Amino acid sequence: MAMTKQDKASMIAELQGVLDSSKIIYLADIEGLNAVNSTELRRACFKSNVSLRVVKNTLLKKAMENVEDKNFEELYGSLKGNTALMTAEVGNAPAKVIDTFRKKAEKPLLKGAWIEDNVFVGDDKLPQLVALKSREELIADIVMLLQSPIKTVVSQLENKENASTAESTEEVAAAE
Repeated sequence: MAMTKQDKASMIAELQGVLDSSKIIYLADIEGLNAVNSTELRRACFKSNVSLRVVKNTLLKKAMENVEDKNFEELYGSLKGNTALMTAEVGNAPAKVIDTFRKKAEKPLLKGAWIEDNVFVGDDKLPQLVALKSREELIADIVMLLQSPIKTVVSQLENKENASTAESTEEVAAAE
């Protein structure tokens, strides 16, 4: 069924809205996944808060061109064949879904990703994307690093205090 100009325009506007509001955008190739695998992939995406939709390359490219404050140019070359658009709040969520899924199926293949202004092109970038830490994970790492010297100082002070308390108790005992 052919799309009317109106259908295309509204689809482009909808995709543009998705691209505009997303900081994490992945393009994947899921061609050839059977119905069972497709359903499983959608379920895995849902569980990981990843939105997945198959899109027409021409419409996605138009939508990408229409987004003013993001540059998707490096991804245009990935817009061939079957394209699934994956969006998420956490940078590595789609990569983890793809990586886990690939343990039992050949697809999805990572075509490209746009993550907060950084562009990754090609399936060989998948391990790098899986390893990406979310902002929250990075903050947690920093907090741990900052806490560790403080904990050391506190425990040293406590040990010193305990030692001097023990000494003064001994002195009192000796004086009696």
